Amino acid sequence: MSSIFLRIYGGLLFTLVLVAVLSGISVTLINGLRQADYREDMVRGTFRLAAEEVAELPDEQRDQWLKRQGSNLGILDFKQVAINDLSLNEDEIEELNESGILIQMHDSFRFTVLSRVDESSLLSGTLSGISEQTANSALTLLKQRLEKIPEPLRDDELARIVARSFSYSVEWVQPGNTALYPFQLEQLQAGGSIQLLDNEAQRLMMFSQLPGDRRLIQMGPLDLLNPYPFKLMLTLGLFVLTSLSLAIYLLVRGMEKRLRKLERAATRFSRGDFDVRVTLDGADSIGRLAQAFNAMAGHIQRLLSLQKEMIRGVSHELRTPVARLRFGLDLIADAETREERNYQLEGMDKDIEELDKLVDEFLTYANLEQGAPEIRFKRHDLDKVLAQVVEEHKRLQDRVDIEHTPCNMLDPRRFADIDFRYIHRAVQNLVGNACRYADGKITVSFSATQDTCRVDVDDDGPGIPEEQWDRVFSAFSRLDDSRTRKSGGYGLGLSIVRRIMYWHNGRAMVSHSPMGGARFSLVWPRKQKR
Repeated sequence: MSSIFLRIYGGLLFTLVLVAVLSGISVTLINGLRQADYREDMVRGTFRLAAEEVAELPDEQRDQWLKRQGSNLGILDFKQVAINDLSLNEDEIEELNESGILIQMHDSFRFTVLSRVDESSLLSGTLSGISEQTANSALTLLKQRLEKIPEPLRDDELARIVARSFSYSVEWVQPGNTALYPFQLEQLQAGGSIQLLDNEAQRLMMFSQLPGDRRLIQMGPLDLLNPYPFKLMLTLGLFVLTSLSLAIYLLVRGMEKRLRKLERAATRFSRGDFDVRVTLDGADSIGRLAQAFNAMAGHIQRLLSLQKEMIRGVSHELRTPVARLRFGLDLIADAETREERNYQLEGMDKDIEELDKLVDEFLTYANLEQGAPEIRFKRHDLDKVLAQVVEEHKRLQDRVDIEHTPCNMLDPRRFADIDFRYIHRAVQNLVGNACRYADGKITVSFSATQDTCRVDVDDDGPGIPEEQWDRVFSAFSRLDDSRTRKSGGYGLGLSIVRRIMYWHNGRAMVSHSPMGGARFSLVWPRKQKR
């Protein structure tokens, strides 16, 4: 048991380490994806505006403009290149056509941005990272762009640029609708730009103003990238894993205590304490295991008790016929005539037949009680089974009148799923038992419902007291008074009937008969699960 839980704890520790490693890798991958998206959002507007500006310039002015703007925008290498000079694969070309820009990473910080100028050339700019200057450069280029547009057309131009180039808000605002101070507004009127950083919300807003236009250009708010710190995520992950480990430990510890309790009970049972039972509540697997153990222990205890009972019963029942056989041998030895010897031999033959019947009863009862007999359910006409049993007993004796009440031959409920051999034996035992105690008449009847069938055997004998009804189906039990061993039998016939009904998912009952004697009834389902 200890080795099992050591393996559980070892597996748990391995799982925790594996989860920690995978969590670190996941945080790194998530941060990488977020950085890539953030990088693309921040540089798209800048490079799309720069590409449009380059496309409108004459060829001889482009290099000079790119060199001047690159230093202003913080771009290390700003130039125009031909598409044929770059080795782009199909996926990169598709991305360039769809989003308008393509980012090529060189290392963790340095990357190159490509933006289409025309069908044959691209704008290329290499950056060492994303900073506030990158966002500010987009605002500078936007301002330069709008200054070339007449004021009545600026709204439409801004809407077109924002739709093509920006993933964040860029709009016109009135100075009075902002949180800018008067000196900041004066700075904007002088041609400068203002950046407002909200440290708590991690957001950046930028403002600029065109000459002669009272409105302000508001860019943002831009959500700044806040990568998940690995140490923070590791700390949170370890805290969660520790809490989870503690919860799992408490759960496993409780399971271990319950399993140890079950183990102690099994050990006591193996040492001969057959009265031990396990009291474990719960509907989980351990609780069901405890219930199965209790059922197994009860079954084994009952089988051992039955074994002891059978040994006592067999020794007791065999003593009488064996004693008669020994006495018969002595009489044969002293017999003087042939007739006397033949008479004793006939008596011994009856004793041997009785022994044979006794052994058959013992074997049948043991097979039904101790193991799982082979029950083969088939559909049979129960009324014919009863008629056959009644006819057999009529041929064997004529002391009592056995009457069989036949069913309606057209009633389909006469058919039921039974093992013919065992049902025949059960009805035979009941009729034989009634023949021993009836005064003169026995009736055998059959009835059925849609789901069940019933056989009743009534006799007009002395009957059975109600306080003895529970004992009558016990093995080797004989009732006093009217039903004594003078009537014959070994006390197993009704026990066999009860077990046959058990394996047919039914029950055997005894009650008072309308004829004044005892009524034995068998009830079981018409259709069995096969």
